[in-house]
Parts: sequence; C-alpha cells; structure tokens
Amino acid sequence: METTRWVVEVNQALLGKNTELAAQNRLRFHAQKLLVVNIMSGPGSGKTALLERTLSDLCGRVRIGVQVGDLQTDNDARRLSERGAPVVQILTGGCCHLDASMIAQANEKFDLSQLDLLIIENVGNLVCTASYDLGEDLRVVLLSVTEGEDKPLKYPTLFRKADLVLITKTDLAAAVGADLPALRENIHRTAPTATLLELSARSGSGLDSWYDFLWQALKRQIGKAH
Repeated sequence: METTRWVVEVNQALLGKNTELAAQNRLRFHAQKLLVVNIMSGPGSGKTALLERTLSDLCGRVRIGVQVGDLQTDNDARRLSERGAPVVQILTGGCCHLDASMIAQANEKFDLSQLDLLIIENVGNLVCTASYDLGEDLRVVLLSVTEGEDKPLKYPTLFRKADLVLITKTDLAAAVGADLPALRENIHRTAPTATLLELSARSGSGLDSWYDFLWQALKRQIGKAH
C-alpha cells in the first residue's frame, strides 16, 4: 500500500508541474497570436503523411512550423523538412509522450513571431499522450481504418479530449473490410462533442474539410487577439 500511494503522489506532482509549464507555453503562444495544434494517434495512423500533404498544399498561404516527437530517429522530421517548413525533432528516449517542458525547449529553436500555425506531432501512443497538456489550443486525434472499429472504446480518454477526430486512410477502407458506420458510432459515443472528418492523405479525399477546419481555427485565434 505504501508503494502504491507513493507512485500516485509522484504522478500528481509531475502532472501539476507539467500543467504550470503548459500554461506558460500557452501564454507565449498567444502573445504571438499563434494557433497550436497537438496531433495524436497510435503508430502508423498516417500523422506524418497528412502533415506532408498539409505543408505542401498550404505552402505560401499559412506560415507553419512543426515539432515532431519520437522515441528515436529523425526520420519524420527529415520527411517534413523537405516540404519547406521549419521543423524541430524532439527525441524522447524511452518516454512515450511529449510534455510541456519538451515543447518549451523546442520553442527556442523557432522564431515564433514568423509562424501562424504550430503543429505538434506527438509520439505515436493512444494512452500516455492524453494526460499531458502541452499548451496547445486544439487536440486532433487520428484513427486509421486499418486499426479497428473498437479503438475509441478501448482508449476513450484520448478521444474524449479531442476537438477533432480524423478517420484516415479511407482509400483502404474497402480493402481492409473496415466497418465505417461502426467506427463513426464508436467515435460519437466516446467523443460526442468532437468534430469528425474522414480523409485520405494519399488520394486527397476529404483534405479540403481538414484545411477548412484549420482556416476557421486560425480566424478564431486572430479574433481572440483583437
């Protein structure tokens, strides 16, 4: 019992400190009139592919910076930097999530005043990432049609905290026998207030709705600043 009580206290202290740092990040972002989006999902849902397409399609219209979280390698950061955006790789070692202190350190490698939108590609994980506020304005959760219809029910916390849920890789739905009605229903049951969109980064289907979501969020952010 003593060991269990000690672990809970340590976790609470860590999350409390993270909340303080996240608030500091948020104040800094808002001072720059910057919209910050935290993108989360399990591994292989298509986060990097979506960001590649987003950076290419919005190039010249929105000034976007990206922070990429991974346990090891800078593969994703190299892929995204080829799209012309400033990218910072955050290597967490064995840590299964990003936290506010990591974001604060990565912020020092950007000129935030030169950005309209900062996208944080979180570590591929359906559990730990949900607990850590990074100072973001919006949380976007990706779920691919290849992952199974029950994921929102098995990992509800991540989905409940989402502002937007993206069903990805819809071009593969027929090939993998995805039950899209069941997937939509499970998302709505778990995250009834979240916006739900479906897209394919490969085919381009649904991307206009994703871009419109970002445009509307940018407009709201500009409105708050005035």
